[in-house]
Amino acid sequence: MIRNPALLWVLLSVAAAAQTRPAWDGAFTATQADRGRAAYRENCARCHGPDLAGGESTPPLAGSGFLALWSGKSALDLLDRTRRTMPTDNPAGLGNRQYADIVAYLLAANRFRAGTADLGGAAVQTVAGRMAEWRYYGADAAGTKYSPLDRIDASNVNKLHIAWSWGAKNFGPAAEFNWEVTPLMAGGRLFLTAGTRRDAVALDAATGETLWMYRLEEGPRGETVARRNNRGLAYWSDGREERILLISPGYQLIALDARTGRTIPEFGKDGIVDLWEGLDRAVVKPGEIGSSSPAIVVRGVVVVGAALLAGVAPRSKKNVPGYIRGYDVRTGTRLWTFRTIPQPGEFGHETWEKGSWEYTGNTGAWGPLSADEELGYVYVPVETPTGDFYGGHRLGNNLFGESLVCLDVRTGRRVWHFQLVHHGVWDWDPPTAPTLLDITVAGRRIKAVAQITKQSWVYVFDRVTGKPVWPIEERPVPQSDVPGERTSPTQPFPTKPAAFDRQGFTLDDLIDLTPELKAEAMKIAAQYRLGPMFTPPSVAGADGKLATITLPSPTGGANWQGGAADPETGMLYVSSVTFAAPVALAPDPQRTDMDYLGQYAFKHIGPQGLPLAKPPWGRITAIDLNTGEHTWMVPNGSTPEFVKRHPALKGVDVSHTGNPEHAPILVTKTLLFTADGGGMYAMPPGAGGPMFRALDKRTGRVLHEMKLSANVTGVPMTYMLDGVQYLVMAIGAPGVPAELIAMTVQ
Repeated sequence: MIRNPALLWVLLSVAAAAQTRPAWDGAFTATQADRGRAAYRENCARCHGPDLAGGESTPPLAGSGFLALWSGKSALDLLDRTRRTMPTDNPAGLGNRQYADIVAYLLAANRFRAGTADLGGAAVQTVAGRMAEWRYYGADAAGTKYSPLDRIDASNVNKLHIAWSWGAKNFGPAAEFNWEVTPLMAGGRLFLTAGTRRDAVALDAATGETLWMYRLEEGPRGETVARRNNRGLAYWSDGREERILLISPGYQLIALDARTGRTIPEFGKDGIVDLWEGLDRAVVKPGEIGSSSPAIVVRGVVVVGAALLAGVAPRSKKNVPGYIRGYDVRTGTRLWTFRTIPQPGEFGHETWEKGSWEYTGNTGAWGPLSADEELGYVYVPVETPTGDFYGGHRLGNNLFGESLVCLDVRTGRRVWHFQLVHHGVWDWDPPTAPTLLDITVAGRRIKAVAQITKQSWVYVFDRVTGKPVWPIEERPVPQSDVPGERTSPTQPFPTKPAAFDRQGFTLDDLIDLTPELKAEAMKIAAQYRLGPMFTPPSVAGADGKLATITLPSPTGGANWQGGAADPETGMLYVSSVTFAAPVALAPDPQRTDMDYLGQYAFKHIGPQGLPLAKPPWGRITAIDLNTGEHTWMVPNGSTPEFVKRHPALKGVDVSHTGNPEHAPILVTKTLLFTADGGGMYAMPPGAGGPMFRALDKRTGRVLHEMKLSANVTGVPMTYMLDGVQYLVMAIGAPGVPAELIAMTVQ
């Protein structure tokens, strides 16, 4: 029995403190806390004191009172509160990474033990771990398509079932089938675009109930559009306001109240900004320029890319340029323009010969964008100039065509760039959002950006400086013999990682499932020009050849589905297609003022209607970006039905051919989710299918697969609400109108 009252009070105080101390051990890393110390001193110490003791009007951030206040709440609750309220003169004004680092420092200062994973991760989590959100197209501004959720894992993934579905059939005058959308989730609501009119829609994330819908009536401007397909919306919040940013089919930027779906009157003109303005063209016509991917919001700036008409056979060498613009998220004021075709006096102008900068267009960013909120940089994958396969009207290297460009989001100033293809004539523009993650190479920590490409290379750079992580060598390549054309004598070749799919086409690449098929393929190949990587397109009939076989094809390698990355391990997962495509050029003065137009068909030219190239025709590759080495590769997707039933393959094992479609990929704490893919746009026969799979991300082994009612057409996403993890994806197929399905194991 304790008889000393003072001692008894001390012991009771210790016990009470133990009961009120939050369970925050292991919620951060020591490295993150070290970063947070500097960020705290820069942004917080003037109010809360250098020792976290608080000030005259600010509370302490250390000690028993602080810990008691947060008893029973998660570290992510503290992160969310910090983000919404600090700094007091600019709430939500820092990058997500900075907020997470500062909170990690607070935890370390309060003597919690560090763990093995950074606080924050890809998904914003709140409400004592009962909710995990998905606020960007790619999960986070870094474009990782990663979530740390693990309520669905190897032990229960076989219990996946559809919890609810939502149909898009009646959104627009005609049903949508190839719906490429990935929804966002914030505050228990899903936000997405739907239907051929690109309506903005909000749904209840638990039930799929429609909460609101917005549609802009654009008249002829919205009926004749450059790109009908669309992949979603952008979200922004300062902790008080919430906004949804929509790019309309007619290329207008619209700000909506996330709670009601009503336009924001103080944004632009009654909630709308006309994106035709500021393109350096006296006249912009309906259907010349639009968008197929969402904007991205970074530090209060809405960054908008552009998509133009496909450039296989342009109507003219003259086109609208796809400039990158930044707008104030509150007012809609245009803050800056980055000209992807430089004007006189601007960097790179000399790479456009004979005045071609004046009339050449395209060079937009039709794929999604990525950003580093801490640095305040946005990363832009710029497409091919007009046109895709002939550059005789735009001699020179054509900056910033087919480049990865890093911009300061506050000013639009170019920080660095790297041109992936000089004077492109293969339509190998970067199709997917650059992926940002931190890696450790030879003991050195690097803030990296990895650009997945149609060429089947991953180009990896220090995202601060633009310096390649591994050498990228300029090597001599085959030259064009097309009249008027002048291709670059060299092209960039990454030395690491190795290509994730086949490059160039020789007789060794021909289908060889049987000796008879190989013999037939040899005869077919003799009709075409073959060659190594960067063999240019040829004029149809030149030297008695029908066309040039291009591998990867103009659709890649990889395409907009891209891949996904695990920021905790540095692993990158990429889906790709092996499709040998014949590409030719031919004059057609009745259709265009260009000397040549491209000819390219999405069909198999191999023996008896089979692919010309040997399988696998679809694959997923795991790449360790810490070493640059491939960890595993597996054929992806179901073998096409016409291959299974083909009489020439009777008795032949065709179970591991893969499917010639780019698989959508989502990565979680332990699993990799993927599917056969949509197979409805710019892909050969047999592409896509209704199978959805969960793979062990360490090995690529299939843990579970299930047949859906249609093909997965958009990249899946995941979130948690009320402790339940959901997987959500768009599905559709020819004759099967698109719908959104949500799956759980509970």
